[in-house]
Amino acid sequence: MGTPSPIIEARGLIKTYGSVVALDGADFELYPGEVLAVIGDNGAGKSTLIKCLSGALVPDEGEIRVEGQPVHFRRPQDARAVGIETVYQSLAVAPALDIASNMYLGRELRRPGVLGSVFRMLDHGAMQRHAREQLQHLGIGTIQSITQAVETLSGGQRQAVAVARAAAFGSKVIILDEPTAALGVKESAQVLKLIRDLRDRGLPVILISHNMPHVFEVSDRVHIQRLGRRVAVVTPATHTASDAVAIMTGALDAAGATSAA
Repeated sequence: MGTPSPIIEARGLIKTYGSVVALDGADFELYPGEVLAVIGDNGAGKSTLIKCLSGALVPDEGEIRVEGQPVHFRRPQDARAVGIETVYQSLAVAPALDIASNMYLGRELRRPGVLGSVFRMLDHGAMQRHAREQLQHLGIGTIQSITQAVETLSGGQRQAVAVARAAAFGSKVIILDEPTAALGVKESAQVLKLIRDLRDRGLPVILISHNMPHVFEVSDRVHIQRLGRRVAVVTPATHTASDAVAIMTGALDAAGATSAA
């Protein structure tokens, strides 16, 4: 069998802010069914890269392809329309609303109105049912009730709700931005299990993280960003976390490390 084609591919991305070059000809590939970690020091351009892939930023130059087709994302909704969902570190949840309402926030299900599309009421029952099924499908069993407010949940449970929401609508790719930041050991383990579950379902995941043990625990490949471009792609089977950090900081030559690309 030949090498599979990338789900998302970027070539030569450039993004500048005045005299600051955030991306300097950055390349990227995400393949089906993998967890790809993106690491880099502060200012390496990893956040800018991910924002370009998720539609939050428009690159000045370069090309992005989804399943081989060129795409031109002008806003996050464009990326969502092709099945790319992003969970940011801030989570963007509404604490006072219940779990089901948060999972369908901005995409609420409605019952048919009396006059067709007029006076359509929210279908709370359907949203609760689908939300419960999604949580069960991902093996999230620590939440007592789908109707409890998100503000009553632990940090790990809130992250699980945000990931479940992304998985419910992300048909092609899930992007997770620092999903274990500020979480305890137990809650981090729950989130890492979620990432594995997403991969087991065949949904590729882009993981942005500064936590090297977590990166090397769940990732199939590690994209290393430095000075606005990709300098290497390594695997946990061939490189250690210390190797990755050394490449990331420039202490170790990246030559030959791109064999995992």
